[in-house]
Amino acid sequence: MQTDAIILKAPRQLSLGRVALNAAGSQDLVVRITHSGISTGTERLFWSGQMPPFPGMGYPLVPGYEATGVVERAGDDTGFAVGERVFVPGANCFAGNADGAVFGLFGAASRHLVTDFRRATRISPDLGAEGALLALAATARHAVAGPNASMPDLVVGHGVLGRLVARIVVASGAPAPQVWDVNSARHSGAQGYSVCHPDDDARRDYSCVLDASGAEGLLDQLIGRVAKGGEVVLAGFYTTPLQFTFVPAFLRELRLRVAAEWQPEDMVATRDLIESGALSLSGLITHFARPVDAPRAYEQAFSDADCLKMILDWEA
Repeated sequence: MQTDAIILKAPRQLSLGRVALNAAGSQDLVVRITHSGISTGTERLFWSGQMPPFPGMGYPLVPGYEATGVVERAGDDTGFAVGERVFVPGANCFAGNADGAVFGLFGAASRHLVTDFRRATRISPDLGAEGALLALAATARHAVAGPNASMPDLVVGHGVLGRLVARIVVASGAPAPQVWDVNSARHSGAQGYSVCHPDDDARRDYSCVLDASGAEGLLDQLIGRVAKGGEVVLAGFYTTPLQFTFVPAFLRELRLRVAAEWQPEDMVATRDLIESGALSLSGLITHFARPVDAPRAYEQAFSDADCLKMILDWEA
């Protein structure tokens, strides 16, 4: 089977192309993707060529790890039915194209995917394009509900991840966090919490500060805002070595935690929060593009501050 997919041939060399898919087995689903998201974190690093060495990476590759679609074929051992709406966090299902092998390290930006049924999550058809945000929402949930996690009372960055973290904190019933963003254009869109510029916040006794920005050089500033015995959580993805001044951290007996990607239990819990109405995904998708316009869409997703989330519409 052949399908259309976004192919990143080399850093900044991206286009819509044709790839062959591996044959589906009895435990596989063939999913027709309706929408896939462009990540401004790890996907941006692959696009720019800044991603540090990562197991299984290489070019050319099909990028992305956020996709939602409809089951077109379901293997006998899957327990799924044709027509069900699912979220798929990408798939390594590409047999290659006329130029040779194609890596599927993440592999969500494709019109069709073949995936083991255990990697698919049933979601409500009512979610539509917002269903592609499920992995990012689950990652936000993992940052505040993972092992030994604390609820943040300060969230740094009001991009999509920061908004989701803040919304999940509010949905949990914990006190609403303060959110920082240096870009005043991103101060709008808060749901049950407030957003300000860091310079407008004099508080220095936060118990848990979560960085969702991934910006470099922030650690000393964040440590200076933490109460004694407090915690700084790194929820972004950082490509250069991080460093901080030891004495302020020493005086505060600071704890430093790194939050990784979602786990299966986060995915299920997040879907339940969304479908119960406790967590809204509204207002996070700001831009749509056709797959044929992918070069422009990726450029805009990574350079336009007004673009919170770019979605490729595979039905357009």
